Amino acid sequence: MLKIAYHPIYKHPLPEGHRFPMIKYELLPQQLLHEGTCTPANFFEPELPNDQDILAAHDASYYKDLVALDLSKSAARKIGFPLSAELVLRERIIADGTIKGCHFALENGIAMNIAGGTHHAYSNRGEAFCMLNDQAIGARYLLNKGLARKILMVDLDVHQGNGTAEIFQTDPTVFTFSMHGKGNYPFKKEVSDLDIPLEKGTTDEEYLSILKTTLPELLEQVQPDFIFYLCGVDVLESDKLGTLSMTLEGCKERDRFVLQSCFDAQIPVQCSMGGGYSPEIKVIVEAHANTFRLAQDMYEEF
Repeated sequence: MLKIAYHPIYKHPLPEGHRFPMIKYELLPQQLLHEGTCTPANFFEPELPNDQDILAAHDASYYKDLVALDLSKSAARKIGFPLSAELVLRERIIADGTIKGCHFALENGIAMNIAGGTHHAYSNRGEAFCMLNDQAIGARYLLNKGLARKILMVDLDVHQGNGTAEIFQTDPTVFTFSMHGKGNYPFKKEVSDLDIPLEKGTTDEEYLSILKTTLPELLEQVQPDFIFYLCGVDVLESDKLGTLSMTLEGCKERDRFVLQSCFDAQIPVQCSMGGGYSPEIKVIVEAHANTFRLAQDMYEEF
């Protein structure tokens, strides 16, 4: 059964100016239940993770200051919104959703997190609304527990996974792959194991051609036994923070190809939703819902 991490704290309200993107965390599970794609049995509620699991990916001093709300003013500014105990709690619970999702993926082939994809969080700092890197924490958890030996990070958010690249820059057990808008934040990129920067206005045809050539080659080269997929929908042409020109159907085909590749290779995959900032919330919800619909159909009888 497809298992999906969701907690009411995911929809925590932010200060004015930051609230709009958060609405999707409430609307997406409602849509999936309303249309019958999912039932309540598909969802599980994450909790607080073990601090040691977080510290496997993040520096102790940074994590201590974050939890104590004792970051310097400059460090807090990089995160992009006013820190609060509830926002830090939310980030920790999101990480637990990904950790528990790893176990469900091992059992069922796939697991998903309604939130997560916080790939701008470095080992020692937060950036761009990301404080703790949920998929990096999940990867280190699997490796430290002996549940995986080689991990492939597939990051298809429109923004480069700079924090993920930094965390694993000297770790040969994790291969980081980021395909992103060349002109998008972060303007100073880190170095992933494989970066594919895309020109402004890249369309479905070009995007999918590159992906469908690259991913099979990576599966053959890396030989992963677990995959993390960051499936941000900020690749859409309508996205306010993106520079690409993909359609809803192109984004759906992207997800179908990635999930089908994992399914055919029988490699467990954990998916975190990442970004989505189109002006109309219905477009964001529809794009994300497509990912869940595909997963439910594909893995129904896994």
